[in-house]
Amino acid sequence: RVSHTMMSVRTLVFIALAASASCFNLGGIIAPPRTNLKLRAASFAAPRAARTSNVLGAKMAFDMEALIQQTKDDRLKHLEEQAMYALKVSVENYDNVVFPNACIAGDCVITHLLDRLDYLKTGKVKIMVVDTFHLFPETMDFVRDLEKHYGFKAEVFQAEGCADKAEYDKKYGADLWKIDIEEYDRVCKVEPFQRGLKTLKTQVMMNGRRRDHGVERAYIDLFENAPIGGGLAKVNPLAYWTFEDCFDYIAKYKIPIHPLHADGYPSIGDAKDTVKVPADGSVKFVNYKFEGDKAQWLDYAAERKGRFVGLQNKDGSTKTECGIHVAGAEKTWDRDLWEDGKSKVKNLSKAEAEKLSKSGKDTLVVTYAPWCQFCQGMEEEMEKFAAESKIDVVKYRGDEDREFVQTAFKAEGFPTITLVDKDGKVIKGDFDEPEKRTVSAFAKFVKDNTGVAA
Repeated sequence: RVSHTMMSVRTLVFIALAASASCFNLGGIIAPPRTNLKLRAASFAAPRAARTSNVLGAKMAFDMEALIQQTKDDRLKHLEEQAMYALKVSVENYDNVVFPNACIAGDCVITHLLDRLDYLKTGKVKIMVVDTFHLFPETMDFVRDLEKHYGFKAEVFQAEGCADKAEYDKKYGADLWKIDIEEYDRVCKVEPFQRGLKTLKTQVMMNGRRRDHGVERAYIDLFENAPIGGGLAKVNPLAYWTFEDCFDYIAKYKIPIHPLHADGYPSIGDAKDTVKVPADGSVKFVNYKFEGDKAQWLDYAAERKGRFVGLQNKDGSTKTECGIHVAGAEKTWDRDLWEDGKSKVKNLSKAEAEKLSKSGKDTLVVTYAPWCQFCQGMEEEMEKFAAESKIDVVKYRGDEDREFVQTAFKAEGFPTITLVDKDGKVIKGDFDEPEKRTVSAFAKFVKDNTGVAA
């Protein structure tokens, strides 16, 4: 009986297990044959994973967008604070702070920052504008709009002795920029710029240069030491900003900007050599938003792609600077080349120059302009030659007396190196290329024409 009972129990358990196994199998707990497993994985597991992925993907996309915007906002906040710190350091520690404003996007940002610090209405910072007489008509109109909006009066400087474009054309010719781009830069940009800084007794100059402008500005910092006399010469409050940061700021505060940004111009300079980017004007900044492919404006060094179009320096290189910010331009605020009392190159007065051909001596004459980067570039070599030379080496500033130097020293540009021999003959040296302006080349020129070795 016991055996029979045990067998009955075993039979019931077996039946129960079998039934359970069938149920488990149908529910997927006991694995079906391998071929069925693949089908079940395809029909049930994949849709479930897909549903989970879609939910997570949507959530992550939303969070990512918010995070990107938050980091951009935080970055801009930091850049604002950093720029305002640079402006405060300048204004609170120095007198006669000047901001040369060219009305480009970055300059509009700085103008707004200065207004937020109440430096414009109070006159703690002077706004200086250089009118080249070749600007877009909208530019000077925009200057007047800025004056009204922010409550300041700009100090405007232009070519010396010229009240307007008509006087400029009469004095220099309308095509000066085509004939001699360096002389144009000097007359219309560098000289008025430097004269403005001197007139305003500038101790600190603010400007909108940024590292992303290009390789020539890739390592600028917030502050730059004065090349003469020590102290603070330049403050670059936007040094670490990008062009995109500037437009983010403009959009954030809805500040006034040059109207030509809405017409396809990423940067604004002289009308004669500034173009839209791209040429069809498809990229614009309108109502504080970009239209078109903004990358064409915002890529590294792209802001100035539309500037200086078709212009070349005298050495054949592509022009990338207006002349104001080229290396050495600011060094001539209060400094002549081959300084009197320190240099072996002696200054030649007008009276001495007029008598030089009758002096009976061999004399090497350097006709120069202190603002000229090529004159600056050969200053050291000429100084070394003068220290070794057995004949007199003199300098004559030609940019202030062009007609005279053209006749007296055959000078058509700067620098011009001529030899006035003891018989009064004027011999112009072949030193058009910068690499030719060396001590050995000067010595050879003198020896070939006088027989005198340095």
